[in-house]
Amino acid sequence: MSSLAQRWPVPALHDVRDALLAAWDRDGYHDLRHLEEVLDRIDELDRAGQQFDRVPVVLAAWFHDAVYDALPDAEERSAMWAEQALPDPPATEVARLVRMTEHHRPFPDDRNACVLSDADLAILAADHDRYADYTAGVRREYASVADADFAAGRAAVLRDLLDGPRLFATAAGARLWEEAARANVAAEIARLEA
Repeated sequence: MSSLAQRWPVPALHDVRDALLAAWDRDGYHDLRHLEEVLDRIDELDRAGQQFDRVPVVLAAWFHDAVYDALPDAEERSAMWAEQALPDPPATEVARLVRMTEHHRPFPDDRNACVLSDADLAILAADHDRYADYTAGVRREYASVADADFAAGRAAVLRDLLDGPRLFATAAGARLWEEAARANVAAEIARLEA
């Protein structure tokens, strides 16, 4: 947890940071590891030359799944937490970015949203073992949902993500992750529908 705490992008609001770390400390896919991976992917896109406003994007990563309980409106509740916990600026921008993660459909010219969306979706391009961990974690989060209903719902979400010319909105994200992500998602859909 201490290494994540050091990645907090502002020099203040440590009480907010600590509350977020506590919120992310849970079982399932949307856990501290996911937060760390999203921050890592933001750094990777930054190194690849993507232009974006770093502080609001990183803060949005911290908030984007801060509320995650497999109930409707988790993104909205996470965005509202950001609006209440942060000063403005950057609260309005952070909340806007968090809300975008509900559907991952950023406008092509929205640099901040494109980077956050790509960093969040980069898990889809993970190697075989990490992808298996990811899908198992998602299933644990929806343990109360019957297998057939989960499979149908999950396949629909994945098909929606594939509906379009590409999964990743940034040039770097597409170059780094598109091919592997499409292969992983197609294979998962096939397993779910078998």
